[in-house]
Amino acid sequence: MSLLITCTSLSFAWSDGTPVFEGLDTSFGPGRTGLVGVNGSGKSTLLKLIAGRLSPTDGTVRVAGEVGYLPQNVTLDTALRVDEALGIAGRRAALHAIEAGDVAEEHFETVGDDWDVEERALATLGQLGLGHVGLDRTVGEVSGGESVLLRLAALLLRRPDVLLLDEPTNNLDLYARRRLYTAVESWPGVLVVVSHDRELLDLVDQIADLRSGRITWYGGNFSAYEEALAVEQEAAERMVRVAESDLRKQKRELTEAQVKLARRKRYGQKMWDQKREPKIVMGARKRAAQESAGKHRIMHEEKLAEAKERLDDAVEAVRDDDEIRVDLPYTAVPPGRTVLTLRDLELRYGARVGGLDLHGPERIALVGRNGAGKTTLLRTVAGELEPVAGEATAHVPLRFLPQRLDVLDDGLTVAENVARFAPGATHNRIRARLARFLFRGARADQQAATLSGGERFRAALAALMLAEPAPQLLMLDEPTNNLDMASVRQLTTALESYEGALIVASHDMPFLESIGITRWLLLEEGELREITSEAVGYPA
Repeated sequence: MSLLITCTSLSFAWSDGTPVFEGLDTSFGPGRTGLVGVNGSGKSTLLKLIAGRLSPTDGTVRVAGEVGYLPQNVTLDTALRVDEALGIAGRRAALHAIEAGDVAEEHFETVGDDWDVEERALATLGQLGLGHVGLDRTVGEVSGGESVLLRLAALLLRRPDVLLLDEPTNNLDLYARRRLYTAVESWPGVLVVVSHDRELLDLVDQIADLRSGRITWYGGNFSAYEEALAVEQEAAERMVRVAESDLRKQKRELTEAQVKLARRKRYGQKMWDQKREPKIVMGARKRAAQESAGKHRIMHEEKLAEAKERLDDAVEAVRDDDEIRVDLPYTAVPPGRTVLTLRDLELRYGARVGGLDLHGPERIALVGRNGAGKTTLLRTVAGELEPVAGEATAHVPLRFLPQRLDVLDDGLTVAENVARFAPGATHNRIRARLARFLFRGARADQQAATLSGGERFRAALAALMLAEPAPQLLMLDEPTNNLDMASVRQLTTALESYEGALIVASHDMPFLESIGITRWLLLEEGELREITSEAVGYPA
């Protein structure tokens, strides 16, 4: 199989010296590969190294052919026209000039052999569900999810040999995700995708599991990987039990040996005291007994050390995904208390909310297609945007965690960021609470700029939930973006112990179902209405 991506002795460390890889050797060939691993393992960093966005500290990355890269956070200049974002504006302008009768040589050079560029662009937009987006519109007129698909369309038009996708379903609604799945399924070249989207990962041909700076390969899709991993973990846990049993046995044998040696020593001393045998004979016996005892002790101690080492190795093979623990008694809201009131609210870009009351610890899922106005509604409730008309009144302390996680100051450490939101808390109190969000010891001193997507989310969530006063209304916008499977479970656990009211805008149905949603609100065609959970799969 021809290899298009080869990493040899690859090492990379952040500017503060934090290592990510040391001597990584791996390669990627034709087909679709799902790159998985816990947050902070270096998945996004590896893609950036392959794409040439980062330079390795040591070692090499070689790529045969052109690379197309879709980063986690797609940012496009809102003033760009769509054809400029697609990278076809020059060829399109030259084509139109030729069609208008301008036969200047430079126009033909610009077009080259790409005479159907406009048709291909429109066809690609149509495949991704962007048929309604004209080439002359500006990027500022499309939603966040549509801008992700627009960036993907630009890559598909280039037809690169290698396509790298980093969390491509972030911000995509159910409809857009299905379009992306189709594009991935039909991709003919090398594709490496980092994602927490199970449905997307079930379309790949193999899984590359990045853990502790090394990659382990598994054939098949994510479901096959989970089955293989379950078998491995069962075997690993069995080995831990065997190693623990062996360790107990070696400790017991060492104790028994020490008891026997002590008895022999007492007996030898008794014989010496009673002078039952010639002195020279007793001296020889004593020396032999001491040598035997020393050898015996060393043998059992070596066996015990080997048993401990086997146990350490066995324990290391068992994956331990820590859980976030949240104990925030001041977030509790009585069932009858009014938490939020929306009245005759008219948002920017046209969406309306006639009236809505949120009482007590309700858990509301806010769903709808990309561009429907979900983020605009949350930002208006949070006070970040002024409504066109009407009012949004929060009756309890609220906090809003946006998609971009820009509540953190990249120049500060995790602990310093939390201190900004809780200026009255002591240093020790902040660090003790951060430990519950899995930022223990030196991890709390990491700069926010060096955090992975999942770590950044945990830090931002910690900053908001540990804020003073404690938030009794928490609003989350696409919270599972950038989170691996373990981190989604951690978030679910954290929200289970949160006692306040919750509003979550998300397209991640398994996650929404796991956090005990009590009401479902659909924002569609400018109107907010209540629906049942069965009606969430809005039509394609």
